[in-house]
Amino acid sequence: QVQLVESGGGLVQPGGSLRLSCTASGAIFRLLAMDWYRQAPGKQRDFVATISSAGTTVVTTSVKGRFTISRDNAKNTVYLQMNSLKPEDTAVYYCRGGDQWGQGTQVTVSA
Repeated sequence: QVQLVESGGGLVQPGGSLRLSCTASGAIFRLLAMDWYRQAPGKQRDFVATISSAGTTVVTTSVKGRFTISRDNAKNTVYLQMNSLKPEDTAVYYCRGGDQWGQGTQVTVSA
């Protein structure tokens, strides 16, 4: 069973950047597809981005051109680089892999 730990969230001004990290243990990370989701207050958890074991990526339309998902198999880590952040990006961000979820990291975009 895989264990996931996210980090890198925080408070940032509109237009700013953050990089989220999710480190996995307990599984062969390089074989896993890894996802990022987010959940804003009072809303459902929504898909943000995914990266396959081969490195193929897909991001949701609302973040295309601003967010990039990547992975470093040597570090068992998946990243979400978030640029040009908007207030509507405010949410708890979760990573998922091997049908397991991390604990989430808060991202707040506010002036």
